[in-house]
Amino acid sequence: MILKRSGGIILHYKIGIDVGSTTLKTVILNEKNEIIEKSYQRHFSKVREMTLNHFKSLKELLQGKKFKLAITGSAGLGISKDYGIPFVQEVFSTAGAVKKCYPQTDIVIELGGEDAKILFLQGSIEERMNGTCAGGTGAFIDQMASLLDMDVSELDKISFAHERIYPIASRCGVFAKTDVQPLLNQGAKKADIAASIYQAVVEQTITGLAQGRAIKGTVLFLGGPLYFLKGLQERFVEVLKLSKEKAIFPELAPYFVALGSAYFADTTKEEFEYDEVVQLLSQKKERKVENLQKPLFSSEKEYEIFLKRHQKINVPTRDITTYSGKAYLGLDSGSTTIKVVLLDEEANILYRYYSSSKGNPVSLFLEQLKKIRKLCGERIEIVSSAVTGYGEELMQTAFGVDIGIVETIAHYTAAKHFNPDVDFIIDIGGQDIKCFHIKDGAIDSIVLNEACSSGCGSFLETFAKSLGYNVQDFAKKSYFFKIPC
Repeated sequence: MILKRSGGIILHYKIGIDVGSTTLKTVILNEKNEIIEKSYQRHFSKVREMTLNHFKSLKELLQGKKFKLAITGSAGLGISKDYGIPFVQEVFSTAGAVKKCYPQTDIVIELGGEDAKILFLQGSIEERMNGTCAGGTGAFIDQMASLLDMDVSELDKISFAHERIYPIASRCGVFAKTDVQPLLNQGAKKADIAASIYQAVVEQTITGLAQGRAIKGTVLFLGGPLYFLKGLQERFVEVLKLSKEKAIFPELAPYFVALGSAYFADTTKEEFEYDEVVQLLSQKKERKVENLQKPLFSSEKEYEIFLKRHQKINVPTRDITTYSGKAYLGLDSGSTTIKVVLLDEEANILYRYYSSSKGNPVSLFLEQLKKIRKLCGERIEIVSSAVTGYGEELMQTAFGVDIGIVETIAHYTAAKHFNPDVDFIIDIGGQDIKCFHIKDGAIDSIVLNEACSSGCGSFLETFAKSLGYNVQDFAKKSYFFKIPC
């Protein structure tokens, strides 16, 4: 039996749960405040389900026992309100754990999935936190790793081999890709880019949060990114010029907020039992959402009618294996993808290819050009080639492409081929959105997004991934959803 009496006081297990923007952390303390269980996992926005499943995994440990429970984190407040579980604000939870475990701490720097915080503990506690933008957080690093076509652990490993640091914006994950992609297209080493990404995170934290207030004394670094990413640790220590004694990276860094929540639970009166919590979390709470929008499509039939209405133009194709004659090659080296098209003399498509650039557009284009050459054999002569997009200059130099063409002209040339009377073009790319007004057979004006790239393809892809979907399945989910808001 876990319950013990000491001087007439019943001692309980204490459970702290930290439901952050991207992860779920749990810490269980015994009657001696020793950690007997801890866990760290991504919840993919399925907060209640993941919390329930995690509790079910603790059945052997908690069944038949009483315990105290508290929850914290950016996504924990909703669970607290829905199910009556005591809630503690993150700052108080963190400060409580720091005071017990590292009382010598002057400043806490914490990076989470989508938030960043600095706590100044000298005198009264002062918190600085990022606002609506998740730039410079774990989610930002995830996006950059995805752009480089590697997982975060690999990005961290190669960062130690860097030779130089490039300036990269960290205020927005999508916008930062505008800095990174040209570096890739220009052949910059991935190790240098990895270290530069970390440098951007450090600078965002110091300039954006500290805002001129000195970061000195003993600094405690918390949160998953600052625990798992040793290269990021190195950048912080180097930039802040901290000695080994003044920079503390605790083993429990990812669990500190959950730990503080467990300490807070010990001060509450309410007791819980395993079956009670599982039963509570099994109840799906219906939320009333106001200002609902109409579904995109009310039925499969309506969707099919939409496709039929908008697919009036079919691009003709031709079998490359049976064609003989002249051909024309077009390359598009975009911000996040590469595209290849080979046309015959009558503008039929002989070959086409579309792929993520995976942080290495040159090698992908080379692979495709080798494939096209093999398919062409002696029958097909490529008499001219053109390239457009972010990587236009590099591809023209690397492969001897005949013509470099500005994207807007490429768009208009293609649009005019299918509709000579076209007067408006909209293009949503990986990082940009462009609108063209056409007048008297020429581009009259262009409007495009500037500092922020939200709403572009890269934004949609990253958001879909955070929910556990690829972008294709994410799109299908949206077609027939009944209550969009």
